Amino acid sequence: MTALAAKKDEPTLLDDDGLITDFSFWTEDLARELAREEGITDLSERHWAVIRALRNEFERMATISSIHNVCHQAGIDRSAVNELFGYCLVAWRVAGLPNPGEEARSYLGGM
Repeated sequence: MTALAAKKDEPTLLDDDGLITDFSFWTEDLARELAREEGITDLSERHWAVIRALRNEFERMATISSIHNVCHQAGIDRSAVNELFGYCLVAWRVAGLPNPGEEARSYLGGM
């Protein structure tokens, strides 16, 4: 079942922007499905490093963290996020983080 299909069956899983509604709903299988929907066919260890760093920072701070902090935690160069995910917002979505709000979505989508 795709994440979009799951959204139809479980309207609280994803919001209208395709972002998870509850941090605790996330699973690695859901991450793989969300990544596929974004055109990422295989999540490499570098992808998982970013995903783990995003989730760790969100869990620690309960808010959006700077991409600089996330990259430092993941041990990767900032440009790697765009190489791996295309946009920071895609990384945020695949990591299963809730909607950060309109201003932050704009910021994350443009990086």
